[in-house]
Amino acid sequence: MQRMLKGVAVVGLFAAALVLPAQAQQRVTLGLGGGVSIPSGSTSDALKTGWNVFGAVAFKPAASPVGFQVDGNYQELKFDPSGGKDQVVNGTGNLVYWFPVASETRVRPYVLAGGGIYYVKAKPDLGASSSDTRFGINGGAGFDFTLQPRVGVFVEGRFHNVFFPGTDFKYIPITAGVRFGG
Repeated sequence: MQRMLKGVAVVGLFAAALVLPAQAQQRVTLGLGGGVSIPSGSTSDALKTGWNVFGAVAFKPAASPVGFQVDGNYQELKFDPSGGKDQVVNGTGNLVYWFPVASETRVRPYVLAGGGIYYVKAKPDLGASSSDTRFGINGGAGFDFTLQPRVGVFVEGRFHNVFFPGTDFKYIPITAGVRFGG
C-alpha cells in the first residue's frame, strides 16, 4: 500500500510540475463520482459486477484540446460463487483529448488513456487475505455535460488492465459524477 501511495504522489507531483508554469492559461476541474465496475475477460470467471467511487483533478490548457488528469478510484467486486471480495485502489495519470465543439455546446465528448499504480486485495470470507501492488493501464471515453459555467456532470466508461503474472486483472468501471471548476 505504501508503494502505491508513493506512486500516486509521484504522479501528482509530475502533473503539478507540468502545469504550474501555465496555470494562468489553464482550466482546472475537480470531479467526483461513482458507478458500477464490471469484471472483464478471465477476471469475470471469479468475480461479479461491483461498485466504484472516483475522484479526479483535470488540467486543460485553454488553447489546446489535450489535457492531463490525475484520478483515484476504489472498486469492490464480489467473488463468484464463493464468499468474499476483491478491493482495488488505484491512482492513474491520463492524457485527455476533448473533442472540439462550438462554445455554446453543452455536451463535450472526450477520450482518455494512461497508466498508474493498482493495489488489489483479495478478502475471502474464509481463509487469509492477500494483496499485491502492480502497474496497469487504462483507456476510455466519456461525455461532459455543462449545467452552469463552472458546474457540469459527466459519464464515462474505461477499460483497466492490471498486469499480473499469468493472467491480468481486467475490469470496466462505468462512472457518473459531477465536475466543478474551469
